[in-house]
Amino acid sequence: MIAAILSMVITMQQTPANQADAAPVVDAPKAQQAPPAPPVAIPQGEADAPRPSRAGTSAQNAPSRLEMTPESEEATHRAMRYLASMQNDDGSFGRGRFARHVGITALCGLAFMADGNLPGRGPYGDAVRRALEFVLKNATETGLLAAENSHGPMYGHGFATLFLGEVYGMTPEDGRVRDALVRAVELIVNSQNEEGGWRYNPVPYDADVSVTICEIMGLRSARNAGIKVPKATIDRAIAYVRGCQNADGGFRYMTALGASAWPRTAAGVASLFYAGIYSDDSIDRGLTYLQGNATPNGGGMSSEAHYFYGHYYAVQSMYLAGGAAWQAWWPLIRNELVEKQAEQGGWMDYQAGPAYSTAMGLIILQMPKRYLPIFQK
Repeated sequence: MIAAILSMVITMQQTPANQADAAPVVDAPKAQQAPPAPPVAIPQGEADAPRPSRAGTSAQNAPSRLEMTPESEEATHRAMRYLASMQNDDGSFGRGRFARHVGITALCGLAFMADGNLPGRGPYGDAVRRALEFVLKNATETGLLAAENSHGPMYGHGFATLFLGEVYGMTPEDGRVRDALVRAVELIVNSQNEEGGWRYNPVPYDADVSVTICEIMGLRSARNAGIKVPKATIDRAIAYVRGCQNADGGFRYMTALGASAWPRTAAGVASLFYAGIYSDDSIDRGLTYLQGNATPNGGGMSSEAHYFYGHYYAVQSMYLAGGAAWQAWWPLIRNELVEKQAEQGGWMDYQAGPAYSTAMGLIILQMPKRYLPIFQK
């Protein structure tokens, strides 16, 4: 799905490679208008209780103790100040090769929303509002959300659809957001290929798991906000993602034979969760692969390639799995990100740039705040 958004794709492409009932995705619920209630306390001993499956009970209402530390809180404050300083005059984020990038702008908006900011509300509400205006300005009549310089625009389109879905779900009074979101969803539905996935451009030709997770998350957010999504679209996406899993539990880039890799495995597991599969052997095997190959702080990850992309999805997978998976993973990635933070307050990805990596780092670090509706089941 985007590590270097587009540069990453080239690297990933060079590495070849009993269905559970999906949650209904039609007749969606009414839009959510407020952040979720504060998390509840865990009864003594419950956090360590054994579970028959590591998937099925998210951390949504079962927070671990001391999820946010003074160090991680300070890190998020520094990172938000730094990220806000990088916003361009037109409301966009991204510079150089990724200047005025709709996908990166959407991720930056989500990073501020993960702290409870909404368009025009909160300490960074103006930054969110300006990012939203930039995305809406680049919403085309076809439904595609992309700036003029976008190459392989379905990555950015997926992130921008997710951003619009989260904004609309929490502030449903803006008709412009709804209109752009509906058209964006229609474009995703119409560009799904015969295998059930998506790829770089909005045409139903081929597919890869990296782009597919972007579109699944966009559809899930829109559905949560009250936009109808065809159940058949989700069912086909589930079949596609399942077809990308290897015998070792990891996921390959496409359905053709290829090697497993931890970043796309994180995307594959997250795809199943967001498609409505919560307790499943494919998820358990994917989590096992991640735990053996990508545990933070040197617990198995042999490469830093696609670090922010991979951990963006890995932390969501562990959060949605809940229980022991979340409790073991979260402190490690939280502490690792605090240690990796640069002096100026951000994080650096040398392919996609600091706005992208800082936004990703902020979304990861603020998972325990539970503000974004997309993280709720």
